[in-house]
Amino acid sequence: MIAKIPRITTTGADPRLAGGRLTIDLDALVSNWLLLAEKSKPARTAAVVKADAYGLGIVHVVPVLWKAGCRTFFVAVAEEGLRVKAVAPDAQVFVLNGFFAEAFPVYEQSDLIPVLGSLRELASWKELNAGRAEKLPYALHVDTGMNRLGLTVTEAVRFAGEAADDRPILLITHLATADDQNHALSPRQFESFQKLRANFSGIESSIANSPGIFHSLNTGYELSRPGVAMYGGEPLSGIANPMRPVVTAEARIIQVRMGLKGETAGYGATATLSRDTRIAICSIGYADGYLRSASGSGVPLRQTLNSGGIGFIAGKKVPVIGRVTMDMTSFDISDLDEGDAREGDYIELFGTNISLDDAARAAGTIGYELLTSLGNRYHRRYLYSGNEI
Repeated sequence: MIAKIPRITTTGADPRLAGGRLTIDLDALVSNWLLLAEKSKPARTAAVVKADAYGLGIVHVVPVLWKAGCRTFFVAVAEEGLRVKAVAPDAQVFVLNGFFAEAFPVYEQSDLIPVLGSLRELASWKELNAGRAEKLPYALHVDTGMNRLGLTVTEAVRFAGEAADDRPILLITHLATADDQNHALSPRQFESFQKLRANFSGIESSIANSPGIFHSLNTGYELSRPGVAMYGGEPLSGIANPMRPVVTAEARIIQVRMGLKGETAGYGATATLSRDTRIAICSIGYADGYLRSASGSGVPLRQTLNSGGIGFIAGKKVPVIGRVTMDMTSFDISDLDEGDAREGDYIELFGTNISLDDAARAAGTIGYELLTSLGNRYHRRYLYSGNEI
């Protein structure tokens, strides 16, 4: 059972005191999951809610996904799994990041399912289950080209022949390059996985992450497990994003000041003003997850990229000027009409006008990092229609 979900929820810092605010559109998140579920058919669709649902909060994200029909969730560590179970007790929850023997009592008591990815983990799981009348379920992770977690294909085939009485309930692998439709590794991974499935007949399988769901070879599995695309991130590189934006991040203007032509701005005096410049100083910085690498100048990245981050206010884009610091970031608002940006107003960092991935690219990173780096000083506002799905 899921408790009634409020239409508007606010958390985090007091809005009167916060330097930044986040607006999280849970209807957009649900819409994204439904699109991914449609693309995954005839496979079922899970949801990856690790890293506290990519920074948005398990306690907010899981209930609306459950209401939309999602019944299976993936987390990184068992502690996250317990938080999923707290809001969705009947959910099937897989834990991706390995297994250690001291955690076994937690699995016994919680109904969490470990994803085992080494012979050591398999041996430990088998030993700990030996005295049980009913063995606990587990999933098996096989590496098909990522060289991260998972049995090798050879180890998995051998295990399949030896473990007739102790088989996993799910076989998974992870795609390394599915966001690039032209990369040669993905076809090899899909091919390897289909051969593996033949050795684990009758067992459900999962290969498609967010980009995998959109890949031209997307076929031959029973469970997809999207992550970043649910939260509005681009599933594929170089292709228009079909997902709705979910998060809007904004920074509050502390002060508007005038810098004169020839003066410098910020730490290291890295920005020299080429004109008399109106500067909006905002109460947001890398302590809030707005990365220092998004600076307009004064970081090594600016040697390879022309500019840093941009904001959006009064219908126009405004560039970051100088370095992003721990608690403050400055924007050049000279091209705005007088009065369009005042102390107390907000500048959008990413959201409906600046895409998450464009903001990430300006900082030389990916949308995943921006979402999961969001700090705890924001005022957060969750919007949800409450309509039946």
